[in-house]
Amino acid sequence: WVVVELRDKNNNASVVTSRAALLQRDGDVVDLDGTSAVTMATGDDQYFVAVRHRNHLGSMTASAIALSSSTTSIDLTAPGTATYGTNARRNVSGTMTHWTGDVTFDDQVKYAGSGNDRDAVLTVIGGSVPTTVVTGYNSADVNMDAQVKYAGSLNDRDRILQTIGGSVPTAVKVEQIP
Repeated sequence: WVVVELRDKNNNASVVTSRAALLQRDGDVVDLDGTSAVTMATGDDQYFVAVRHRNHLGSMTASAIALSSSTTSIDLTAPGTATYGTNARRNVSGTMTHWTGDVTFDDQVKYAGSGNDRDAVLTVIGGSVPTTVVTGYNSADVNMDAQVKYAGSLNDRDRILQTIGGSVPTAVKVEQIP
């Protein structure tokens, strides 16, 4: 699941409308039926387009895009697609992705300090035995493998550290949407 937002062409901090859509494994965002293009209840105009995910930092187009009743494709996975802010997406082998790890839903990824996302992962697994694994759909499942793990291989804590750069645990990655 993702949330697609259309933002005012004159004030990109103002959300005109938003709605849920499905994110497919190949990066396509489609309507809830799994195949149709996402439609929004707005008139023909220009909008900034933002996409948000449950535990990732969202991204938004760098400029307003002309939208109408005709289908418009916006490829936020393409390195050439300009996005708002600085370093809003992560390049993984030539495909742009959203930064992962916003477990606390505060539009930033923090490994250490007050309100960090690492502790939120530990809380989900019970807080006392770091090797515990919780399975299922959960916002603390940072790597989206249907398991919340604090320790061991493919744990979610390490992905948070990678998002902030891996070498300075007090660094913070901030979402680039106003």
